[in-house]
Amino acid sequence: MIRSPLMTVMTDAVMKASRSLKRDFGEVENLQVSRKGPGDFVSAADRKAEKILREALEKARPGYGFIMEEQGVVEGTDSSHRWHIDPLDGTTNFLHGLPQFAISVGLERDGQIVAGVIYDPAKDELFIAEKGKGAYLNNRRIRVAARTEVPDAVVACGLPHIGKGDHGLFLRECASVMAQVGGMRRWGAAALDLAYVACGRFDAYWERGLNSWDMAAGILMVREAGGFISDADGTPNPLATGSVACGNEYMHRELLALLKKARG
Repeated sequence: MIRSPLMTVMTDAVMKASRSLKRDFGEVENLQVSRKGPGDFVSAADRKAEKILREALEKARPGYGFIMEEQGVVEGTDSSHRWHIDPLDGTTNFLHGLPQFAISVGLERDGQIVAGVIYDPAKDELFIAEKGKGAYLNNRRIRVAARTEVPDAVVACGLPHIGKGDHGLFLRECASVMAQVGGMRRWGAAALDLAYVACGRFDAYWERGLNSWDMAAGILMVREAGGFISDADGTPNPLATGSVACGNEYMHRELLALLKKARG
């Protein structure tokens, strides 16, 4: 594991917020059958976890800025550092009682992501990475899959929902990829999709319409696990464009080719 003071700060904050999410997730099933429904409850759980994260990180690193899903951009007195925080990635899964969600925290220093933590409370899986120090799942060093046969690959994706994204483009991309790969998965939590590429569970992954807090930690995770990552059109800065494509060197290249074919 990475024993740096920075990683201790990040993991402590994430674990503290996770305790709140675990308690709330235990209540979701009861809310499914209520007349009011679980939506308001889950949005409150989201905001509560984000507040815990912000307070813990501000105390440990005063002056750092924040980019957060709920509270937006908060400028810090330290212009070199800012946190990218998603307190509940996979909100729809959480809302329906599906145990596939995560907390994601990435640290940006002078425009580069230098540390990331992704924690899955339901499975007690802690993914961490720090620039130049590798990526880990709990106490084990992780690497991207070595597979180079596209027909054997399992590829993850994100798909646009009602009122969001280019549905026609996704259907073309999906058709292009689906015709070549061994299997496709859509699990609904971008941070975990990236973490699963990093640890070799998925061979490749792409998604459009993401925010920085969805992928800041995961981008570093993939790179530190030996993977290649770009946006879905092949340009090098996913944070700037809001899309992502990744895998090992070969799978990343093949995925980009399939996506380009779909764009025509």
